Amino acid sequence: MNFLFDGPRDARVIILLAHGAGAPMDSASMTAAAGALAEAGFRVARFEFGYMAGRRTDAGRKPPPRAETLKPEYLAAVAALDAKAPLVIGGKSMGGRVASMVADDLHASGKIAGLLCLGYPFHPPAKLEQLRTKHLAGLKTPALIVQGTRDEFGTRDEVAAYTLSEAIEVFWLEDGDHDLRPRKSVSGFSAADYLKSMAAKVSTWADGLVR
Repeated sequence: MNFLFDGPRDARVIILLAHGAGAPMDSASMTAAAGALAEAGFRVARFEFGYMAGRRTDAGRKPPPRAETLKPEYLAAVAALDAKAPLVIGGKSMGGRVASMVADDLHASGKIAGLLCLGYPFHPPAKLEQLRTKHLAGLKTPALIVQGTRDEFGTRDEVAAYTLSEAIEVFWLEDGDHDLRPRKSVSGFSAADYLKSMAAKVSTWADGLVR
């Protein structure tokens, strides 16, 4: 399995991130998020699911499979990474959703310290009734979801109505979209500012996990 690494090798915490449904591990948003986390002192490892890696070959462009079918690949990535420091798993959008599906078993066996979701896809855009939250109600793994308030996959007002486990903390970025980017004309902040805020929040949260 191929990983992209950012951040110090001797970091106190390692973060494993999977990509979203439509963009690879080296997309602009994934690269920027990994860079911000690395700047905050984390060792960040990114990987791709097989269907996405296949798009780099002659196999051509395959649509993303159902998220549940990717659980074995996420578990394989955890095993291949073989982290020697406390590990947080997660990802961007669908990647974070898949991580959330395998988190409790990994946490119960002591293999991970927590779960980090960057823009969780609570529902498909404009399909508010198709919720992807059932397993989140009973989640036991300490989790942090970083979400923009105008994310079309789950706004602040929408998420407020969901039943989420007490193990989950949601960190809101005002006016952020699904890539955690604000409209500068509205917020007065840039995407880089928001990623720095995200990384600072993750740092404080992770300190609580490994203290």
